Amino acid sequence: MRNKIIAVNAAIILLVGILSYALVRASLFSAAGNREQLIADAQHDVLGAAARLQLDALRAERWLAAKVREPGQGEPFSKGSPEARGDSATTHADAILAASLRAPDFEGRRPSFVAVVDTQGRIIGRNGSTMSRGDDLGAVYPTLKEAIAGGNSASDVWTNSQRGDMYLVSIAPIRDEQGKIGGAYVLGAALNDVLAKDSDATTGRGLLLAVPDKAGLKAVARSTNTSQTLAGAVDEKLQGEMKEALSGGHALAVPLEDVIAAVAPLPGLGNGKAAVLVAEAPSSRIENPAAIANPIWGAVALGVLLVVIGGWLLGNYIDRPINTLEEGLLAILNGQQDRRFEMDHAELGGLAFRIDQLLNQLMGVEEDTTDEEGRPSKAPTAADYRPAMSVDEKKQAEAAGGGDVLDPAGVKRLAAEPPDAYYARLYGEYITAKRALGEDVSHITREAFVQRIKGMERDAQQKHGRMVRYQVKATGREVVLIAVPLL
Repeated sequence: MRNKIIAVNAAIILLVGILSYALVRASLFSAAGNREQLIADAQHDVLGAAARLQLDALRAERWLAAKVREPGQGEPFSKGSPEARGDSATTHADAILAASLRAPDFEGRRPSFVAVVDTQGRIIGRNGSTMSRGDDLGAVYPTLKEAIAGGNSASDVWTNSQRGDMYLVSIAPIRDEQGKIGGAYVLGAALNDVLAKDSDATTGRGLLLAVPDKAGLKAVARSTNTSQTLAGAVDEKLQGEMKEALSGGHALAVPLEDVIAAVAPLPGLGNGKAAVLVAEAPSSRIENPAAIANPIWGAVALGVLLVVIGGWLLGNYIDRPINTLEEGLLAILNGQQDRRFEMDHAELGGLAFRIDQLLNQLMGVEEDTTDEEGRPSKAPTAADYRPAMSVDEKKQAEAAGGGDVLDPAGVKRLAAEPPDAYYARLYGEYITAKRALGEDVSHITREAFVQRIKGMERDAQQKHGRMVRYQVKATGREVVLIAVPLL
C-alpha cells in the first residue's frame, strides 16, 4: 500500500512541477524576449548615453569658457617673444588642468591635455611639455578656427590616426588686454575614458564612437565593456544604420547575434556630423530566463522526497494494523478461538472492535460491553443477561414449589421496600450467590442488572396483570430469580 501511496503522490508532484516549469519558462521568455519593446528600449538607451556624452562636453565647455575669463588668462598673448609666450602658455595650461581635476563639473573625469592656440589654431604651448609648440591644429580641425573666428565656445570630437588624437575637446576663445580675440584654450579628454564613465552612468553596457571616414564610418573609441559582437558589427553590419542616423538625425536599433545595437547622432558636437554613438543593449530582458525557472525542479525534488517520507509513515500507520488483523484472523482459523483484537487505532480501531463483536456472536461468547469505569457502552437488551441470570418460567416455578415463596407478611415487606434499596439489595444478593458458585461476575454491572430487572418486571406485569418483585434463589448448581406477585 505504501508504494501505491508514494507512487500516486509522487506522480502528482511531478506533473504539477513539469506544468509549473513549462508555464513559468514560457512566461519568462515571452516577457523577456519582446523584440519590439527591446528595440524601443535600446533606442532610449543610446539616446540617453548620447545626451550624457554631449552634456559632459557642454559642461566642460562652459567651465573652460568661465575659466579663461578670469584675470590674467590672456597673459601668454602679450609676451614679446615666442619662447616667452610658450612658457607662459604652458604655465597657464598646467594651472587650468590642475583646476579641472578639482572641479565638480567633470564628476571624476580626468582631462588629458590643455593647450593654448593663437588665432590661426597653432599651438603656443601646452601643459607639462614644450613639445607640439607650433603645431597647426586649425589645419587639421576646422572647428577650432571656426570657434576662434566667431568668438564662441564649442565642443568637438578630434580623431587623427597620424597624430594619435582621440579626444572629446572643449574650445574657449580668449581675448587679449585690448579686447581682441588673441586665440583660444583647448581642453581635451580621452574618448575611451569618457565612454567608460558614461557607460557606467547610463546603460552599464558597451558604448562605441564612430566618425566619418573615406570608406564610411569607422570606430575610433569604445568603452572597456564593449562586446566583440558590437565591435565586429560596426565595420559591416551597422554601416547603413550609422549613415542613416548621421544624415537623418534620429536613433536607430537593429538586432545582432546576441545583442541589440542602437545608433544615435551627436548634434551637439562639432557641426553635428562629426560622430555617432553606438550602444549595445541586451537581446533579452533576462540574461537566462530558463535558469530562473530551474529552481522549480528543486522544489519538485523536495516535494517527491517529502512524499516518500510521508507515504512511508502513512503506509506503516495503515499496514501494521491490517497485518495484525490478518494474522489474528489466520490464527482464529487455525483453532485459536479465544484470539481477539484490542487495537488502539483512530481509523481501524472501530473495525477491530466490530470484528471482536462478530466473533463473540458466532462463537456464543458473552461480550463485556462496559467501559473502563464499569459503565455500559450500550443499553442492555432482554437477552444480555439471560444465560448469566438463568431466568425462565420453569425454574421459577420449580423454585416456588420448593417452599421458598414469601408469606403475606414477607410480600408486604418486599412491596414496601424503597426501589433504590430494593434494587441494591437484590443486586448484592445476586452477585454474592454467583460468586459462591465460583462464577465470574466481573462483567455484570449494577446499572445493567437493574435495567434487566426492570425489564423483567414490566414483562411479568403485562403477562400476569400484577406488579412483581424478585428475590434471589440459589439451587446449589445455579442462581435463579423468583418473581413474587405483590398484594
